[in-house]
Amino acid sequence: MRIAFRGSPRPTVGVELELQLLDPETMNLVAGAPAILQRTADRAHVKAELIESTIELNTDVCEDIAEVRRDLAERIEQLLVVADELGYQVACVGTHPFSKWVEQRITDSERYRRLVEQCQWPARRLMIFGVHVHVGIESGEKAIAISNGLTTYLPHLLALSASSPFFNGADTGLASCRSKIFESLPTAGLPYRLLNWAEFQRLMITLVSAKAIESIREIWWDVRPHPHFGTIEVRICDGLPTLDEVIAVTALVQALVVWLGDQYDEGMYLPLHRHWIVRENKWRAARWSTEAEIIVDEDGNLERLDESLARLVESVTPVARRLGSDAELQRVGAMLGGDLSYRRQRSIYRETGDYTAVMKALVREFRENAPVQA
Repeated sequence: MRIAFRGSPRPTVGVELELQLLDPETMNLVAGAPAILQRTADRAHVKAELIESTIELNTDVCEDIAEVRRDLAERIEQLLVVADELGYQVACVGTHPFSKWVEQRITDSERYRRLVEQCQWPARRLMIFGVHVHVGIESGEKAIAISNGLTTYLPHLLALSASSPFFNGADTGLASCRSKIFESLPTAGLPYRLLNWAEFQRLMITLVSAKAIESIREIWWDVRPHPHFGTIEVRICDGLPTLDEVIAVTALVQALVVWLGDQYDEGMYLPLHRHWIVRENKWRAARWSTEAEIIVDEDGNLERLDESLARLVESVTPVARRLGSDAELQRVGAMLGGDLSYRRQRSIYRETGDYTAVMKALVREFRENAPVQA
């Protein structure tokens, strides 16, 4: 079985948002996706997900970050019109603080029924919501090299997007519990470190032949090559409550992929931490977000993650200027200087003692594209 990588000659960008559908009175999740899809002719950009309280919103293939912003803003506006007509609210955040996963209805799809039948409890518990970013890559070989290099920076992206401190009516103590819930699936979490495109094909052939998966679509790593789209897909990010935050993180992902690709093209070794360091750093990012101290070498030396992020933004800024996304990339600094979503949520809960107030603030953030403080 040969797996062709349909390469992209340019670093095009695409974004997928997994959005929560909410009852406007209780702020509980509501199984509204079927009703929204009935009113939506554009099935290429508005899609069902595993549970019926999720709607997925996808952009076109965009040439640059400015086009991503225009595309997403238009599609969000259209979705909110339909949601208002049906009496739903919408939020973009990694988890819901008090809805129960056991009460969620699974989407009527053979693919999702098979997933739940095969994985059982880990799949039923996937009441989680993320942001996925695709960046066009020329070849499968380059995609594997960049994917390996990206693992060093996955903790940075997770920390920046962390928005899931609450789950099932409790504070988990984590900045991103979504990332830990997702890891429970057998083909999710950190990717294997592969030598080349041939080894990726061999892995896929083995898993398909062993009936572990039916297709590459069932590989849900934190970063993966997407052969059909000709992209690298970064999947580690929690849902981000405002459009500005989504765009800032998307700009960082695109600039980071191109920065690593430039080094690859010049025959340089890409920055690559040992797998055990990446695993530990991902845990620290999930637990403490940008306040974590991450491991920077095999001697166990540490650096604050927010400081490492600031240096990373500085390193990729020349690339962002070339891509025309410098202004959007610099919003990452504003995010680091303010309260990230998980902190805003905890602050509102400390002030009110009410998870409903947390969700109302998140709904407002999504609609108004502005963080809400307690």
